Amino acid sequence: MTALEALVGPETAGDPMSAEKWVRSSLRHLSRRLGESGHPASRPTVKRLLVTQGYALHVNDKQVEASAHHPERDTQFVQLTAQRRVFAEAGLPIISVDTKKKELVGNFKNAGRGWRRVAERVNVHDFPSDALGHAVPYGIYDLTHNRGTVYVGTSADTPRFAVDVIARWWAEAGQVSFPQATRLLILADAGGSNGCRPRLWKRQLQEALSDAFGLDVTVGHYPTGCSKYNPIEHRLFGPISLNWAGQPLRTWDAILSLLRGTATTTGLAVHAYLHDHPYPTGERVSDADMKTLNLHRHVVCPTWNYTIRPRCTRLRHPHPEPPNRELIS
Repeated sequence: MTALEALVGPETAGDPMSAEKWVRSSLRHLSRRLGESGHPASRPTVKRLLVTQGYALHVNDKQVEASAHHPERDTQFVQLTAQRRVFAEAGLPIISVDTKKKELVGNFKNAGRGWRRVAERVNVHDFPSDALGHAVPYGIYDLTHNRGTVYVGTSADTPRFAVDVIARWWAEAGQVSFPQATRLLILADAGGSNGCRPRLWKRQLQEALSDAFGLDVTVGHYPTGCSKYNPIEHRLFGPISLNWAGQPLRTWDAILSLLRGTATTTGLAVHAYLHDHPYPTGERVSDADMKTLNLHRHVVCPTWNYTIRPRCTRLRHPHPEPPNRELIS
């Protein structure tokens, strides 16, 4: 990884429906920070290097999140960068999670264009009643191994669904890749099924992930309106959208095949599985249930940063403490 890639990686944003991506800092700030780290580079040089890595200069309407500037936005970005650095230096797992846009399964038009001799013939109207169902693609992106896993749900996008597939990923892949890990960092948006507000999200993290596997689960949420900076958006969802552009998602098998066929020049590999379980909406968590959680909010931006620890220690295994523990607890 080059000095510039290391610098812009944590603050890169991208469009999950295309290959577009951009960085928060200006060329002047990037040039100055590279110089301070021992890699002097002029602004034109920085611009040229960014272009070769797929970045582009965008007008304001490409950065909608700026209109919802939370007063602690910049503080949270600094905290997220610190958390990622701590876990990465300790060799601990870091995953970025989110739900991709839901899709109708059937002979419907899919946005985008592809090279073929004859255009695909699809239904004139996208009536849900004509669909085989609604696909709910929940993505988990492993930052360490540049590996994406997508679980395609067939029901509602609920907090229980989100945690179930994260727990499934950890059981099937995560603990295989990180056999000694007792800590996990999850990067997530501030809203949705894995948002910072839903009580069910936290309770399920406690029961299905932390207690079940003896994990300390640290969650860092991107500030409200800043979901495009979540790495999964441009490292996994963007390539998926490009790969199946213009391809009708006619069957569940077709969706899984297109997901698994997604790859990039940087070595991205994607695994995909059907997760056919019902998830009713409206599930509530009482105040009494919340009090039973072993949840520790961080000092910095406590709404967006917290760690859930196992309520029983018998499953835990010895593992060296990561440095700078105060950044993640």
